Amino acid sequence: MDNTEKPTTPELADSTEQRIFDAAHQVFVQKGLDGAKMQEIADHAGINKALLHYYFRTKEKLFEMVAKAVINRAFPAVQQLIEADMPLEQKIERFVDFYIDLISRNPFVPLFIIGEINKHPDQFFEKIIPAAPPRPERFFRQVEEAVAEGRIRPISPRHLLVNVLSMCVFPIVARPMLRIVMGMSSQELNLFLKERKEEVKSFIFAALRP
Repeated sequence: MDNTEKPTTPELADSTEQRIFDAAHQVFVQKGLDGAKMQEIADHAGINKALLHYYFRTKEKLFEMVAKAVINRAFPAVQQLIEADMPLEQKIERFVDFYIDLISRNPFVPLFIIGEINKHPDQFFEKIIPAAPPRPERFFRQVEEAVAEGRIRPISPRHLLVNVLSMCVFPIVARPMLRIVMGMSSQELNLFLKERKEEVKSFIFAALRP
């Protein structure tokens, strides 16, 4: 997805539903679930609030549909990247670029996933993702091979993956805290997040040097 592209879902039956979905995505990106208002979504969609409630009875169900559409579109791309026949270093670079771009455009998704896992720890993937979740076995093997060949320092593949994910996700999830603690304006924070991809990649590769 580029910066202007919106997620779509085959569950939507007509153009009004799609307009509502697009408007909800825009509002959720800006304000998250708690800050979003149904009236604001209706205004963005160009409909009245009663019609919005006719199509989607609650804000929570609409939020779930939007988040699921983003996740269902992203997971196959993640799986394809993880299984791709490319060097480990290139794979890490592309994963960082893809993941930070994705969550920067959809900052509500990590919090949605965390909330759903806490509510439904055993049924999360069945409830949210119809297909099987990405499996990192190929990535793990590449890390183990790179360690054995002396190209990177000894490290657990699982810890490496969690380190990469954490460095990508945390600044997005913690945006309000970063603004306060670091005294950043919205413009400064946006610039900080744009710089994040190169910083994460540089830090990871420096940490992996043998």
